[in-house]
Formats: sequence, C-alpha cells, structure tokens
Amino acid sequence: MNYWLLLIPIISAFLGWLSFHMAIDLLFHPRYPKKLFGFHFQGILPGRKIAIAEKLGTIAETEFLTNPGLTQKIADPENIRQVLPFVEEQIDHFLKVKLKESMPVVGMFIGEKTIAQLKGVFMEELILIFPPLMEKYATNLQSQLDLKKIVTTRMAVISPEQLEKMVRDALVKEFRFVKILGLVLGFIIGILTVLISTITY
Repeated sequence: MNYWLLLIPIISAFLGWLSFHMAIDLLFHPRYPKKLFGFHFQGILPGRKIAIAEKLGTIAETEFLTNPGLTQKIADPENIRQVLPFVEEQIDHFLKVKLKESMPVVGMFIGEKTIAQLKGVFMEELILIFPPLMEKYATNLQSQLDLKKIVTTRMAVISPEQLEKMVRDALVKEFRFVKILGLVLGFIIGILTVLISTITY
C-alpha cells in the first residue's frame, strides 16, 4: 500500500476547512470596492449593504409598526397596571407637595383624608383613561414613525468594519461550525478518494 495515500484525507480536510474559511471571508472582504482586470468587486455584505439595510427597514416596519399586536400590547391593562404605582406616587407627591407650594391657601384646607380621597378619584379615572389613551398613542406612533427610514439610514452609515464585527459577533458559533463542517467534509472526501484509489488499483 502506498502510505502517501494516507496524506490525502489530511490534505483534503485542510482544503475543506480553507475553502469554507475563505467563503466566510468573502462575505466581508474586500471591504471596499477593488478593481482587477477591469472588473469591480467587493465583499458580499459591504457591497450589498444598502439593499440589506432597505430589506431590514421593510421587515422592521412590517413586523413591528404594522403589527396589530403592538397596539394591543401597549394598551394591555396588565402592562398599564405595572406603571400605576409610579403614577400613584407622582400624584401623591403633587397633592402633598406641589399643590401646597403653588397654591398655599388651598393647601391649608387639604388634609391627609382629602388627599387620599382625591388620589383615589384620580387613580380610578386614570385606570379608565389609560387603555384608550395608550391605544391612540400606539396608533399615532404607527402612522408617524418612519421606522423603515430610520433603520435604513442607520444601517447605511455603518462602516464595513462595524458591519463585519457586528455579524461575526452575532454568528461566531455558526461560523465556527461551518469551518468544522468544511474540515469534516474534506476529510470524508479524502477517505473516499483513498478507498476508491485502493479498490481501483
């Protein structure tokens, strides 16, 4: 048996890893347009950055702003109840401190019992007002906020270096898996090559 054949799986595995490694690098490099033999070329992601930005903007607008669940979520009574303690605290501070500071004469006739009653009335009214108020706010937000333009503009000004770092940080495990996959596939192809060569000869 020719023992040099044993090197084939190792070389093939290395070439498989190298191929996948280069394929990932070609997503980002060259970061800026280069000219070679009259042709312009650039990394896939930097070259398609504007198109990607527009697509992300469309997705953000479609999935977020035009999603009917957004309005329901914002106006959800359960979510509103979570902020009521803060609102109650502010009303309490207003009645006990702010009102007496701005209107001392009125403050002289308001005791703790009256403050508690007023606060109770305010809180009951706010519980009724908040859901339709927040629903109207969410509806106005959907019609006025151009989320597609915001996302597209923000993505468009990201430098190729920032884009590469962002994608690599987000997909570090996936890229590592792809390279290992290339290594394994290359090794398997090498083994098959050796077996075929051995059987043939």
